[in-house]
Amino acid sequence: MKWNNALTDYKHYLKLERGLSENSIINYELDILKLIRFLDDNSINLSPLNIKTETIQEFIYQLAKVVNERSQSRIISGLKSFFSYLIFEDYRDTNPMELIEAPKIGRKLPDTLTVKEIDLLTEAVDLSKAEGHRNKAIIETLYSCGLRVSELTSLKLSDLFFEEGFIKVTGKGDKQRFVPISPYTQKLINLYTNHSRIHVPIQSSHEDILFLNRRGRQLTRAMIFTIVKQLAVKIKLNKTISPHTFRHSFATHLLENGADLRAIQLMLGHESITTTEIYMHVDRTHLANVIEQFHPRK
Repeated sequence: MKWNNALTDYKHYLKLERGLSENSIINYELDILKLIRFLDDNSINLSPLNIKTETIQEFIYQLAKVVNERSQSRIISGLKSFFSYLIFEDYRDTNPMELIEAPKIGRKLPDTLTVKEIDLLTEAVDLSKAEGHRNKAIIETLYSCGLRVSELTSLKLSDLFFEEGFIKVTGKGDKQRFVPISPYTQKLINLYTNHSRIHVPIQSSHEDILFLNRRGRQLTRAMIFTIVKQLAVKIKLNKTISPHTFRHSFATHLLENGADLRAIQLMLGHESITTTEIYMHVDRTHLANVIEQFHPRK
């Protein structure tokens, strides 16, 4: 089996069996292409079926000279997944990555905003402009529902179940979940749809998209970043923020106020609770308060 054939089969597996997004599949592919390039550059004639641990160790050693530990860890994880797939399909009996450990890296704690800072950002939206009600609804939806920016831009009118108090969110790998939405955020969305969106010349195939640009098309990720950055500059916020910061703030504030970690996981759409557990490290005083309130030996 040649590398290109194995890589093509693997990509089909990631898409059809694991339901990964196009971006995730591209990242997995790039990890394997780095190994293939290393073999070509060093005239090493080994296939995916007979490559040994020693060769991959040399690849990782050379890689460590040019990429940081976080990137090394991601590439090692990608290669482990690739060779696990080959074993799963009975192409190999052993995984050459089995004895290769990723470098130890500390988890980067997410930046968050205070409730006051979020209030200042929403208050800074100029409602006299045509896009004002839209932008205010965008900021509130990011924060009150904890959405990824891609989930926000793809949100549809048909995903809004306001009578039930939920919105339907399509996350990574096209996995869907229902997220509660507050009456206040519902009110802002209704203001936008009833007073601003109706004046936009909506393009064909975008009729159901909730948040539209002035040309009547779905907003891009870059546009959401621009909206957030401009508001941060306007209030002279001394933090580097992005749309994702509102998602981090959503989870952190829920945890600080006593929400269950499992409930936060479900609302964020994390496949593993391990991902959600990073928020346990954000506020140490909250954890101390939990011990004080609930432990019998307080």
